[in-house]
Amino acid sequence: MSGPCSVAGLVLAGGRSVRFGGEKAVAVFDGLPLLEWAALRLRSICEFVAANVRPGTEAEAAARRLGLPVLYDEAGDALGPLAGVKVGLMWAEEQGVRALAVTPCDAPLLPDDLYARLMDRAGGGAAMAETTDGLEPLCALWPVSALPSVREALAGGAHPPTWRVLERLGARKVFFESREAFANVNTRDDLAALEGRRSRAR
Repeated sequence: MSGPCSVAGLVLAGGRSVRFGGEKAVAVFDGLPLLEWAALRLRSICEFVAANVRPGTEAEAAARRLGLPVLYDEAGDALGPLAGVKVGLMWAEEQGVRALAVTPCDAPLLPDDLYARLMDRAGGGAAMAETTDGLEPLCALWPVSALPSVREALAGGAHPPTWRVLERLGARKVFFESREAFANVNTRDDLAALEGRRSRAR
């Protein structure tokens, strides 16, 4: 299932970033907004990349500046990443692709080969990353055929854990040695720590 025309990409940037004290999607990491780092990672393997954002936010404005289609959660869906995955799958279906690669906007050190490995392992189905810390369900590949299952999971305002929906789909787990590469930004201190880690790695 590899190839630029078979997979679309989605950046999840619709969170409220309460602990960060501002929109972390537009926080600058090593010279670029976190949203842009996520989009660049997906653009390296996907012809089509979109961003799931909330209307009227800085993340929406940043996505538009980057030329990304912006996708809003559907009315009635509970707030959370699975609602973003749903509209991403709807959009991916419109693009005529077979799968959707999903990335969080707040994990700038993700492995370069993350999505290539997920695509190789998925075998036409779903796949998600795993480290010694556990599952990483926001770093996943979703087949477009999963859309009915995701709709059903969100019915009536429910929002089950994303990993649980992936497991119901039989998602294959792809193990990555470096759990540090999946570190995400929740606070300003987290961002500074990741900046320091990147500088030391050079």
